Parts: sequence; C-alpha cells; structure tokens
Amino acid sequence: MSSYEQLHRQCRTLENLFDTKLASYSQLVSTISRPSEDVEAEGSRARWKDLEMEAEELLEKAKETNEQLAALDSEILSPSMLRAIQRHRELFQDNSRELKRTKTSVQNALDQANLLSGVRNDIDAYKSSAADSLLAERGRIDSSHRMTDDLINQAYETRADLARQRSSLSGINTRVGNALNTLPGINNLVSMIKSRRRRDSVILGIVIGICIILIISYLW
Repeated sequence: MSSYEQLHRQCRTLENLFDTKLASYSQLVSTISRPSEDVEAEGSRARWKDLEMEAEELLEKAKETNEQLAALDSEILSPSMLRAIQRHRELFQDNSRELKRTKTSVQNALDQANLLSGVRNDIDAYKSSAADSLLAERGRIDSSHRMTDDLINQAYETRADLARQRSSLSGINTRVGNALNTLPGINNLVSMIKSRRRRDSVILGIVIGICIILIISYLW
C-alpha cells in the first residue's frame, strides 16, 4: 500500500506541474503572434523550446509512474485504487494529446510570426530601396537645377558683356563722328583721295582697253 500511496501522490504532483507548465506553454500562441517589437513576444520566442522540453519531461515522468502503478498487484488493491490508477492513465493520455495539439499550435504561431517577419523585412527593404531611389532621383534633379542655374547665370553675364561692348562701340563711333565734325579738312582730304582713286581707276581702264584693241588689231 505504501508503494501505491507514494506513486499516487507522485502522479498527482506530476499532473499538477504538467497542467501549470502546459498553461504557460499554451500562452505562447498569443504572445508569439505579437509584433517583433514586443519585448514579451521576443522572450516567448526564446523560451518556447525550454517550456516544451520541460512539459515533455514531466509527461515522461508521469508515464513511468503510471507504468509503475499498473505493475502493482491488482489483487491487493481496492476498487477505488484501481479506479484512481485508471484515472491517472486517462489523464496521461489526455495530457499527451493536449501537449501534441499545443505543440502544433505553437509551431504554427512561430511559422506565422516568421512569415510576417519575413514579409515585414521585405517591405522595409522595399521602402528603404524606394527611399534610396527617391533620394538619388532628387539628387539628380537638384544637380540639373544647379546646372540650369549656372547656364542662366552665364547667359546673363554674356548678355551683360555684350551690352558693355555695344556701349563701348557706340561711344567710339560717337567720338569718331565728333572728331570728324570738328576737323572738316579731314573730310575734304578723304574726298580728294577718293576722287583721285576713281580717276586713276578710269585712266587705268582706258589704258588697258587701248592695249587690248592694239593687240587684237595686230593679230588680225
């Protein structure tokens, strides 16, 4: 009887510990599904394997204890003891199924969290790439604007230089005109030079014409 009582208490203790551990393990499903920035969720992802191993160890110990209870001589056990042993066996089977179901749920939650994290990382990478592209495009536009501003400034400077040159030429023409007006003898001299050049041109043309006529007459 002492062996039964000891194994019975041990089974009760293991079942209670397993229930507590399984409850903590089941809570991972909700915490793991939280965003990656959640500190509690990060801690749950780090502890899920430890909780799973602890629950499996408790279940393994409960299995060994149930096997020891089943090995007791049924003839010396009362009907209530046999019912208790059967109840422990049923609880062990229920706990085994519950642990398996919870492991599946936790694994699904982990897979979903990893998938969401991967999608989030892809989105962040796309946003970063798009932001870099926009910054690069903005840099090119700013460079084009600076180049355009430089060309416009050069055009303004060229126009200003042309205006200064035109003003200088106008001043020179004005001064030359004024100088010619103040010296009328120069105009007369220029006119005489032009008249003499025209006369010389006429005389030269006549001489050349006479020479051509004489040459033609000689040939004929």
